[in-house]
Amino acid sequence: MSPVGERESRTQRRVADFLHGALGHARLGDWKSRARNANVEEALLTERIAKRAVRELCKAAEIGGGRTLYDANRAVYGLLRYGVKVRAAAGERHETIALIDWENPAANDFAFAEEVTVAGENDRRPDLVLYVNGVAFAVIELKRSTVAVAEGIRQSLDAQRKEFIRPFYATVQLLLAGNDTEGLRYGAVETPEKHWLRWKEADARPEAGGNPLLRELGQLCARERLLELAHDFTVFDAGVRKTCRHNQYFGVRAAQARIAQREGGIVWHTQGSGKSLTMVWLAKWIRERVRNGRVLIVTDRTELDEQIEQVFQGVGERIRRTRSGADLVDALGAGGDWLIGSLVQKFGAAEEGDVDAFVADVRRHAPARFRAAGEVFVFVDECHRTQSGKLHAAMTELLPGAMLIGFTGTPLLKADRQHSIEIFGPYVHTYKYDEAVADRVVLDLRYEARDIDQHLMSQARVDQWFDLKTRGLTAVAKARLKQRRRGRGDDAAAVAASPAPLGRTPAEARDGIGRLPLDLLLLAASRQAEAALRQRLTA
Repeated sequence: MSPVGERESRTQRRVADFLHGALGHARLGDWKSRARNANVEEALLTERIAKRAVRELCKAAEIGGGRTLYDANRAVYGLLRYGVKVRAAAGERHETIALIDWENPAANDFAFAEEVTVAGENDRRPDLVLYVNGVAFAVIELKRSTVAVAEGIRQSLDAQRKEFIRPFYATVQLLLAGNDTEGLRYGAVETPEKHWLRWKEADARPEAGGNPLLRELGQLCARERLLELAHDFTVFDAGVRKTCRHNQYFGVRAAQARIAQREGGIVWHTQGSGKSLTMVWLAKWIRERVRNGRVLIVTDRTELDEQIEQVFQGVGERIRRTRSGADLVDALGAGGDWLIGSLVQKFGAAEEGDVDAFVADVRRHAPARFRAAGEVFVFVDECHRTQSGKLHAAMTELLPGAMLIGFTGTPLLKADRQHSIEIFGPYVHTYKYDEAVADRVVLDLRYEARDIDQHLMSQARVDQWFDLKTRGLTAVAKARLKQRRRGRGDDAAAVAASPAPLGRTPAEARDGIGRLPLDLLLLAASRQAEAALRQRLTA
């Protein structure tokens, strides 16, 4: 083996030892020369699962005839998450067979194989494949420390192409690539290279030591976490499979803990960090874990309301968008829709919804002793707004047993921040702007102060323009306008050298126009010019 190959092999052995020793995944061995390696290892599955359920799973994983990798991956995910419905014989009732025990991770078989040769149009050999109950669940590509992780990501993306082993990835729930220096990156099937993510978490397994690859591997591939990411933090959004960023994961987890304690609060995640998907994952969790749980999402801008509707529809969830206070009261009382959107209606020419009018409309149509069906959780988007206090009070009055969670990502002034906390409660979770910049989730904003040289190209044309605009004014009025505009020169020297208007001293000119107001805003091309102007005006 070459020195280069030996270095990569050492990295792979470290990872394999860690998966087995620290995380408890069983070893399946080296499958480089093993025949017919597959994403559904029927021999491993049929030890636990009825053969008819295995056949349905293999059928769902098929690609071809217009069926894409996305289609197959989504179909397989549905069977893994919700089970396979089968009948023992014609005429009998369906039975749901679970392929994975999501509630008890320890009840599943976790194992991994190394150098898994997969046959395709052109064979490929992933470094490590993690199996859960015989189903290929995660694929890891490793590189030596001197080769960028990006090479591992591209290798993974190439393997998913039609020319290689695309069908193998139909069952895969998580893709990973890493090395000992850059750590680990992760994504879902067909995730473009630029959208692969890095996990960040304070806690780590002691066996990882100071190695970032092992540290992040322990955080993502621990048995409980691996299943949780697939079960609770996966969406299929309009043709794209998505998984969560670390801030979304910990934000949802923190909100789940608050829900268990029946305490509201604020999720503050900076703009552009995926706040809408955070709402989706939290809302879906509420629906599944809270008996008769319902979610009401309140926004005060049409574009926000439409954006939230598109996100939920993209992941296959129907949201009822109410159009008035009467419609909202009807939706809450009927109980037919678990997910409701309410737009604070605009009145007049206002850009934002008129909260006072909206609240009055709701109160007018709510019957006495109104009680909403089910247990309602209210998400208030952009909860930092000044009118959020009125909205909070109205929702509390209409839904006295509801729990309210505010979402925002807008930078807040100190007073606004305190106002929002007083209304909704303390922060549930925060993901600040500088953290998002460091994670390359958003671009940094930079301000560069500089002086811009300004010069008049033609004084005559300026005078011509002035005469045209001031036709009809008296000579005195024109003189006053000129005096007010004087000082807009391009540097302090020009200001200092300019003669006093109308042949008078600066003080006389000032007194002729009238005393300057105390709130005068003085604009100049530079600080030097501003100082010179100020000196002339106060002389």
